[in-house]
Amino acid sequence: MLTIIDTKAELAKLKMLRGRTPETPEADREGAFARLAPYRDSAINVAKFSGEGPWERHVNGDEIVQVVDGATTFHIMFEDGPQSFSLKAGMVVIVPQGKWHRFEAPDGVSLMTTTPQPTQHLTFAIDDPRTLD
Repeated sequence: MLTIIDTKAELAKLKMLRGRTPETPEADREGAFARLAPYRDSAINVAKFSGEGPWERHVNGDEIVQVVDGATTFHIMFEDGPQSFSLKAGMVVIVPQGKWHRFEAPDGVSLMTTTPQPTQHLTFAIDDPRTLD
């Protein structure tokens, strides 16, 4: 089956979720995140937010994240501790399977992701999600 997606048009439909935190209720996220299409065992998604996203990980595969607009700090947890990377529009990060990661974008960011399912999201702030394993 052929699928054509106008990501610019889909992002234009989204509202900017301002002040996101790991504790942001699902109802407040409405309209800032959208699933565009299934893809293999994943989904293609878009999001627009400012603030801090929760730690998350994908146990069934790598996640592909493209920064479409704005900038973000990408935090990822490796065996020897956290690392942070500055990402801006036009950049892509391939998040290794099973690695805890999150995004911080005080000024706002628009992302497109190919995200394996299921996704584990934390709903509270924590410095090191590995302490939960």
